[in-house]
Amino acid sequence: MYFLGVDLGWVSGASGLCCLAWDSSQLRLMDLRCEIDLEAILAWIESWLPDHAPGLVAVDAPTLIPNATGMRTCDRQAHQRLGRYDAGCYPANQGLSFAARTVGFSELLRERGFNHAPIIQARASGRYQIEVFPHAGTVQLFNLNQIIKYKKGRIAERQAGLNQLRDLILEKFPQLHPPLEIAELPEIPVQVSLKQLKAIEDQLDALICAYMGAYWWAWGLEKNWVLGGQEFRPQPTQSQDYLNTGFIVIPQPQQ
Repeated sequence: MYFLGVDLGWVSGASGLCCLAWDSSQLRLMDLRCEIDLEAILAWIESWLPDHAPGLVAVDAPTLIPNATGMRTCDRQAHQRLGRYDAGCYPANQGLSFAARTVGFSELLRERGFNHAPIIQARASGRYQIEVFPHAGTVQLFNLNQIIKYKKGRIAERQAGLNQLRDLILEKFPQLHPPLEIAELPEIPVQVSLKQLKAIEDQLDALICAYMGAYWWAWGLEKNWVLGGQEFRPQPTQSQDYLNTGFIVIPQPQQ
């Protein structure tokens, strides 16, 4: 079973891509890169998950946007449950410039057999896609009091945040279940440009997306939340409710 993380460029620019493989005892990092064109991203996905091969694609982007204006239910619930950590997500509606690209990408995945999975049977084989949010994932999986600030600010501030994120990934992911053993990750140079930082940021976000996908597959609703539907429910039962509103899968806090 492969788990692909896509930190999708919402409007333009590069997208971070990560592939993790499950070998019955642990996850292994198979690939970590950036691509720009949607055609290249889809070709990369098909290289790991051709035809009917089972796997899950976890996307950091709004994949279902049913609302013409305002914000989705799942966006609102993210702010309600995670706002105190600064982990509320960016609101999405059909009038925003990125909507056609992100929903269109999700539809291309669906055409390739990756069905939306707001409810899943843990460890069941299939072809799935879910929406995830890396900031929320790191807060919950790493038991943080606040998100790591690595997306905004001066280069030195972003550099420090990415080094903190990189260190936590190397420390924490091998301790979680399923464990992810990582031999190495991209180094963050002392003298670094904004372009270099952005590429590393995209790759680390993609890695977090892929792990969140694996965590969803491994545990399902036992250890994850699904934001969306008409109201937040720890144990949702109707997939259609979430397909009608959009949904985001987030790990529960670690005990």
